[in-house]
Amino acid sequence: MLAIKVPKREAEKVRRKLLELGVLAKGYAVKRDSEFVFFPITKPVKGFELVETEFEKLERRPHSYREVVEVPNKVRPLLPSSFDIIGDIAIIELPEELMEYGKVIGEAILKVHRHIKVVFAKGSKVSGEYRVRELVHLAGENRTETLHRENGIRLKLDVSKVYFSPRLATERMRIFKKAGQGEIVFDMFAGVGPYSILLAKKAKLVFAVDLNPWAVHYLEENVRLNKTSNVIPILGDVRKVAGQVKADRVIMNLPKFSHCFLREAMISAKNGGVIHYYGFAPEEDLFSEHEAKIKAVARELGFRVEVLERRKVRPYAPRQFNIAIDFKVLK
Repeated sequence: MLAIKVPKREAEKVRRKLLELGVLAKGYAVKRDSEFVFFPITKPVKGFELVETEFEKLERRPHSYREVVEVPNKVRPLLPSSFDIIGDIAIIELPEELMEYGKVIGEAILKVHRHIKVVFAKGSKVSGEYRVRELVHLAGENRTETLHRENGIRLKLDVSKVYFSPRLATERMRIFKKAGQGEIVFDMFAGVGPYSILLAKKAKLVFAVDLNPWAVHYLEENVRLNKTSNVIPILGDVRKVAGQVKADRVIMNLPKFSHCFLREAMISAKNGGVIHYYGFAPEEDLFSEHEAKIKAVARELGFRVEVLERRKVRPYAPRQFNIAIDFKVLK
């Protein structure tokens, strides 16, 4: 096969040049000896030493588990195109018709994604006051605890005992970028601390509350893991904490029930404090119903609100979205 022979010290510069020219042959391993590097090329290039040599062909790795999984053709169109990855655990949502093929689907995911060690299927929707779901083990190690990395922090958690969504990593970073140095933050539904631990990099203090004892257990572990000294984990009902905290920034990441806690959020915000409110809404009317509730609670308290930003966070169900409304409280 046609190749370019270059001294080792020039190899990286030449590789970039060949890529720029579009002549580096794909699918072959670069060859090396003690002094030279050999690049496979698709056509001659002037100014380089050309040689003929043999190259090892690289095996193409599949990009999706759907390329390797063996299921009947009649159900193949039902295979999900994506799944959640939390640390080294994959959680996939399978329609009922695919559940009997769960094991082979799980094994295909492990084969394609080498960093994944455990695969579960969602066995139920998120429910209960602790917001957890049943999980069905499909393949890999039979454990539910993992270490998840996002936005430069590490989060230890048990996917069967706490609520956690990796799909909110971008939203969490959005809030971090908006936060100011030295703020007091009130994370009303903190979970294992993805907002709290991240915001602690800027905040003076973060009051992180959750009703789930397991969530607070892992929150405390994550405080130690990230060597964070300014997060105060609080186990209990946020209603009992509200008003005792006066925060520059309040996080309300409980989209299904945030509207029930607007009073608690507003009395906990300083004059001019910012509240990050989350909810679920239909595609045809994303914000008006939630804004009406926000303004109604503010009037009852004798406050005013100023909406700073409205955004769709992510799809939640067909024609349904998880939405965010950032607003300032004026007292």
